[in-house]
This record gives sequence, C-alpha cells and structure tokens, in this order.
Amino acid sequence: MSILLFTLVILLGAFMAGLVGSLTGLGGGVIIIPLLTLVLGVDIHYAIGASIVSVIATSSGSAAAYVKEGITNIRIGMFLEIATTISAIFGAVVAVYINPNYISVIFGGILLFSAAMMLRKKVDHSDTDTSGKLANYFKLNGSYPTATGEQPYAVHNVAGGFLMMAVAGVASGLLGIGSGALKVLAMDNIMRIPFKVSTTTSNFMMGVTAAASAVVYLHRGQIDPGIAMPVCLGVLIGARAGSKILIKSKPEKLKMLFAGVVTFLALQMIYNGIKG
Repeated sequence: MSILLFTLVILLGAFMAGLVGSLTGLGGGVIIIPLLTLVLGVDIHYAIGASIVSVIATSSGSAAAYVKEGITNIRIGMFLEIATTISAIFGAVVAVYINPNYISVIFGGILLFSAAMMLRKKVDHSDTDTSGKLANYFKLNGSYPTATGEQPYAVHNVAGGFLMMAVAGVASGLLGIGSGALKVLAMDNIMRIPFKVSTTTSNFMMGVTAAASAVVYLHRGQIDPGIAMPVCLGVLIGARAGSKILIKSKPEKLKMLFAGVVTFLALQMIYNGIKG
C-alpha cells in the first residue's frame, strides 16, 4: 500500500470514527484503534498514540462551547482531573510492559462496557438533597441552564467518584481512549450529577487526561505524525459533521446501530488478542 493510499484510508476511517464518536458520545478512539490495528496492521502502541492526539483535539474543540453555555462544572472537572491525570500517566507508563495481546483483550472488554453504557436508560439526577461533606468543602454543587431557568443540583459520594475516575484514567492512558463511559458512570451513577453536566464535564476532562498520557507516548516515540495527522484531521471533521446530524436525527436508533458496531469490534479485538 502506497503512503498516499494509506493516508487516505486513515483519513476516511478517522472521519467515520469521529462521526460515530460524536453521535454516541464515546469519542473516536473506540473506532480508530480497531481500524488501525485490525484493518491496517498498525502496532497497537502507535495506534494508541494517534488516538490520544485525536482525543485532545476533539475535547479541546467541543469543551469550549459547553463551558461557554455554562453547563460544564469546571470545579468538579478540575478536582477529578487530579485522579485521571495521575492514573493516566501510570497507565501510559505500564502499557509498554504489557503484552499487546492483553491490551487488545482489555480494550475489547472496555468496548463491550461502553456499548452497554450506550444503551442504558439515563436517569436525570437534578435533586437538591443534602450533599456530602466533601462536596460542600470543595464547593462542587452547582447549577446549569434549562428552558425554565437555572436548575440547581447537589453532588454526592465524591470519594467514590474520585476512585472511579482513577480507573478511567488508567484505561485512558493504557488504551488511548477518552474513557467517557467510565467518567460518565462516575459522575452520573455514583456522584448523581445531572447527565447533561456529567457528559459535558467528562468531555472537558478528556483532553487534559489524554494530554498527560500523550507526553509518555511522545517520549517513547510512539506518536507518529504520519498516522496522527490524518487521524486527528479526520476525527475533527467527523465530529463536527456528527454534531449537526445529531440535531436532525433520533439518537436512540443511532445508538442501537452503533452499539452493534462497537460490540462487533470488541469481540474482534478480544478474539485477535486471545489468538495472538
């Protein structure tokens, strides 16, 4: 395969990854890494390095809009980033010592979990019950704009959410994905934050988490500009197109379709990992 054809295939695949990631909220890494490893035969460490760069780009682009609208809780994001960045660096460091086949199996398991999270029914937590002591101490409670005005909410179980964020950070550094499903689980189910706030705050955090682990991959020379550039460009364009399609489409049907795609990719990654 010539360099030009290789670049065009990556660009097209990254566009589709960004499109799917934007429509499902999972990010493009869940598609781009299987594409690079299963279809193009790229070493999984270089695929992870390219995916991390795309996570930084997409998070930086979309997070600014959510912050401007006042939905993102920056205090929660900055607090939980302590856990995600430290654990992401740890995940990136140990990745080189883990057999790539094991990484493939772990990645497949995370994809299956992400597919299940994609289909679960979301419960909007907007209660103003008494929040935890840590939430009051760090002033994490907040409000977000709605059609009827500002909706206040209370934050619960901060310690549990912090620990789950550490797990999400390790997965992000080890696998090169945003770990959005794990981060939303921490904020939505454990900390009982409204899902609009949890998803936008998770998006805000992804770029910082990925940047922390990207330093390690860059130091090891596992971020190849020839791969990372078309991946980053394609994912950005795809994510922008997906955000426009999402407004005019029915997200529930799209999520069922893409959950099937993600499940197939997950099983393929697990199978390849087991077979070596």
